[in-house]
Amino acid sequence: MSAEDTGSRAKPVNHNTVRLTFLSIPENESIGRTLAAAYAAVSDPTLEELMDFKTAVSEAVTNAILHAYPESEGDIEMELSRDESRVKVVVTDFGIGIRDIEKSMEPLYTTDTSGERSGMGFTFMEAFSDHLEVISEPGRGTRVYLTKRMGGR
Repeated sequence: MSAEDTGSRAKPVNHNTVRLTFLSIPENESIGRTLAAAYAAVSDPTLEELMDFKTAVSEAVTNAILHAYPESEGDIEMELSRDESRVKVVVTDFGIGIRDIEKSMEPLYTTDTSGERSGMGFTFMEAFSDHLEVISEPGRGTRVYLTKRMGGR
């Protein structure tokens, strides 16, 4: 139904939302990052904006893949939406959750005991997006919201 059909003269809202569900396996990080870049490209971003957004999304997806399901695999959902000047992504997992979000967002904090991870995922997400919000419940999963302005606006 259009705005005209309801008698409203409000400007139509872009409801072109993309949702993807994928398994928490490493190869799917590149799929999430590539989809996010393709979706954001419609907003006419600068190269720097696009690269920043890809980095932030990559970190969010990688965190979910590595930490949500330590003993198994599980679903990760990614939802992309946009308005006039911002692209938004929500990355959701249904895994073990984060006990202390504030602590986990500290630079260099990691639960990885192998020494392979630097503990900079949330730091990069925050640095390369305009807005970051993390909501988590132990035993129920984590949801990461990222927003990035596009098109030099």
